[in-house]
Amino acid sequence: MGGAERWFVRFQAAMPRHGGPMEAVVRCGSELTRPGVIKVPLHQVPMHTVWDPLSKAALSKVIRQSGAPIVQTYMGRATRLTRVEPGRGVVHVSRLGGYYKVDPFRHAHAWIGNTKGLCDWMVEQGLPANRVFHIYNFAESATRADATRLQDLRRRLDIRPEDWVIVTAGRLIEIKGHRHLIDALRRLPGEVGGRRPRLIVLGDGALREPLEQQARQLGVAKRIYWAGWQYDPSTWFHLADMVVFPSDDGETLGNVILEAWAYGKPLICAAFRGAREIAHHGEDAWVVPCGDPAALAQAIAALMGDAEIRAAMVEAGLRRVERDFGEAAIIEQHRQLYRYLVDSLNP
Repeated sequence: MGGAERWFVRFQAAMPRHGGPMEAVVRCGSELTRPGVIKVPLHQVPMHTVWDPLSKAALSKVIRQSGAPIVQTYMGRATRLTRVEPGRGVVHVSRLGGYYKVDPFRHAHAWIGNTKGLCDWMVEQGLPANRVFHIYNFAESATRADATRLQDLRRRLDIRPEDWVIVTAGRLIEIKGHRHLIDALRRLPGEVGGRRPRLIVLGDGALREPLEQQARQLGVAKRIYWAGWQYDPSTWFHLADMVVFPSDDGETLGNVILEAWAYGKPLICAAFRGAREIAHHGEDAWVVPCGDPAALAQAIAALMGDAEIRAAMVEAGLRRVERDFGEAAIIEQHRQLYRYLVDSLNP
């Protein structure tokens, strides 16, 4: 599970809320098959490898029996296993959430990119511009804070009222830049304006052990709580005084930006590709260069000491969610695109 899977979960739950019937097809035994995760009719197929003929046959059967005019695939394996002949009344839309190799996606009939930069890149890679479409992700609606759960969490983590809680979220892989944030924590004093900086890391992955080792070597291990993967991160976002997203330049969009805005939290992020497109430094986010722990530390300390700019950033972030990244507006963009594709790509 990661940001891509969480987007899939949000999308399949949102579509029916806005009048769009939907069925989901996922790999057998994946985390997405846990009870209650998928809210729409669910099909499971093996998806063992991208060459598996049994998986291709199983997907073709599901598509045929569903009668759906639109088949949308997300991620490489699902796309490569899905084969829909053009002009047969079914349109295959492939949604890309990253700068992947394009060849495994070329056989789709149309493509969605979740940033403008990604769409431009897809066209540069040879996909036809008139069938590449840009639609942003929508922000997950912030749930109401549960005061009892928050109090219990603070007690369990030994978080004092005067502590400053920094939350970061993302799979523990190189592109997410966690090592820069740990280095930045080392550069902060034990207290800033009488408040102790404390970092909570939401997520898991192959780099957890190396990152924990880095924290020990830098002497900041006691300042960090490794929360692991959270199916429901809402309480953790409510707990945060600040959200920091330190990804390297290869990060495409960065859903954590949208989550920070939706939960009304001051945001510091690195100037990766997606942030350069959607975040505005000094307005709705504090943007620092990628891979610069010193700049991250300076930004954290600066925002900790300036309540006025924090409040202004939170207000601007909430406006951005309402204006540009609302669920209803983004789902309607998908539905309009589907109607256009069905009308224009079928004889």
